[in-house]
Amino acid sequence: MAVDLKKLDTERRNPLTASIDTLSTQDMVKLINAEDRKCAEAVERVLPQVAESIDCIYEKVHAGGRLFYVGAGTSGRLGVLDAAECPPTYGVDPGLVVGLIAGGPPAFLKAVEGAEDSAELGRNDLIANQFSQKDALVGIAASGRTPYVIGAMDYARSLGAPVIALTCCHDSEMSRHADITIDPVPGPEVITGSSRMKSGTCQKLVLNMLSTCVMIKMGKVYGNLMVDVQATNQKLVRRAISIVCAATGESEEKATAALDQCGFSCKTAIVMLLLNLDAEAAKAALDKADGRIAQALRNEKGA
Repeated sequence: MAVDLKKLDTERRNPLTASIDTLSTQDMVKLINAEDRKCAEAVERVLPQVAESIDCIYEKVHAGGRLFYVGAGTSGRLGVLDAAECPPTYGVDPGLVVGLIAGGPPAFLKAVEGAEDSAELGRNDLIANQFSQKDALVGIAASGRTPYVIGAMDYARSLGAPVIALTCCHDSEMSRHADITIDPVPGPEVITGSSRMKSGTCQKLVLNMLSTCVMIKMGKVYGNLMVDVQATNQKLVRRAISIVCAATGESEEKATAALDQCGFSCKTAIVMLLLNLDAEAAKAALDKADGRIAQALRNEKGA
């Protein structure tokens, strides 16, 4: 695929940083910080598309499907990172959110030359992971034209799966291969073409929203507490206790005792304490409420 860099938003030169190499360190960081503020504004302009994407992804995930992120370079790493953080944060199966990067796992730490230029490789990586129409795909590329990503997008669409493009260029090639396009454009980079900076920040902000809001809709959050956190280390054990205390107003001793009785499930412990139930009854109440604490409480009050 021939590339005319002059036409890409991510490759334009930023006149505001043209002399950054002559500045003091303090002025350098002030200038970068000023440019970074534009990222949140760029994302704000595409919130309707972000919300539409969240609803689309949730529909698939709630029905038993998976969320796939596909990208190359920085974009691929951000997708893999977001996917990797979902299991410990929300207690979901590691296979629920899948991050694929051109060149495979080694590319997370070191660039694999040429991998992003193969549309066939993107398609094959989805096939290897048994991608189906039950799943949802988010293709990520700051430039909006990466062949690896487009190859995966085209394969996903051929199966009838929903396809979302996340790019930082308006009217990108990827937008023509997607059902929904999210394109926050923060303006030219501080260092020309260094899309790991503002473009990467925009992508991270959007990915945070996609996964977080889907998890909220799945009942993984009560209030603003991550009630499905997995207590896999000492820090997370303390967090689990703190979450149960915050949700119930009970002491650490009571919270810990409840957690011990239910295998350290924050959700179950919270329902146990709020409804004065044993662990088995609390689990049953949550099952009836599709894992949502608020619904379990409403069900009990309405009984």
